[in-house]
Amino acid sequence: MKKYFYFILFVFFFSCNETEKESTTPQMKTPKVAIALHGGAGNLKKLKLTKEEEEAYTHFMDSLIESGHQALLNGAKSIDVVATIVSAMEDSPLFNAGKGAVFAHSGKNEMDAAIMNGADMSCGAVAGVTRVKNPIQLANDIRQHSEFIFLHGLGAEEYAAERNIELIDPSYFFTQKRWDQFQEALEKDSTSLDHEKPEGKSEGKYGTVGCVALDLEGNLAAATSTGGLVNKKYQRIGDSPLIGAGTYANNESCAVSCTGKGEDFIRYTAASSIASRIQYLKEPADSAAHVVLFDYIKKNKGRGGCIVVLPSGELTFLFTTTGMYRAGIDANGKKTVAIYE
Repeated sequence: MKKYFYFILFVFFFSCNETEKESTTPQMKTPKVAIALHGGAGNLKKLKLTKEEEEAYTHFMDSLIESGHQALLNGAKSIDVVATIVSAMEDSPLFNAGKGAVFAHSGKNEMDAAIMNGADMSCGAVAGVTRVKNPIQLANDIRQHSEFIFLHGLGAEEYAAERNIELIDPSYFFTQKRWDQFQEALEKDSTSLDHEKPEGKSEGKYGTVGCVALDLEGNLAAATSTGGLVNKKYQRIGDSPLIGAGTYANNESCAVSCTGKGEDFIRYTAASSIASRIQYLKEPADSAAHVVLFDYIKKNKGRGGCIVVLPSGELTFLFTTTGMYRAGIDANGKKTVAIYE
């Protein structure tokens, strides 16, 4: 009987000990990934897109966001994924970047791009390139291999040639739609945004493209690319290639890509302002973005939008206009693919 009692006692204490071990063992956190992209913001309802055009945009964005999300789940780095996604958008004539870039006053497609890695704050940017097939790839090479951060025009293309970045004949960027926009703008001697009427009566569309992502290692990244303004003069540069204005990433705060009238986003250093409010004021991402876009930019007659991803994998899409081409999958697997409000 005594032996039986001691056996029961032993089993009891062993079970308690194992239960205690289980309760004190740290719970492993499931790694999370998240990704978002945008293809420009503006008064998209006035564009009166056909059903076929809407489907073309949504299908393309959906396929991109799915492929980017899968790459992240497979272990791809966020910095590589954002560069790949933006490259694909540069290759599409749907957007004002790369193949779909608008014409500047020079009669050329003058393109800008920037990329930033939130893990080490490395970044690269280019502006005013006319022969680089994928400006975001050049910006990423600068981030990785150059002693400089920001290169412009012929100098950027000289660097591209040295680094074997693909250079092509400028005729590659020609599309009839963009040429017609340019001719109309020249006729009226006006500068306009992508899809905006040259006389300025329409709010138009801001054709920048961008992507932000969080990878399995918890690193954030952001990338942005644009063709700028229709008929822009004097080799004007907008916010897209300016780190802190249109593009920013920091693992301590967030990754941001903006779209809108560049001068407004430069004036308020929009991307880094959003990040700073998140990091130092501990504001939620949507609140921080709302302050910058609505209290600063819209209040002063500016327009546009942004996408934001937090280290937690939470996504924010916000814009002051009637729409923004956008898509994303957050850390919980919730997918967004939309054009209008």
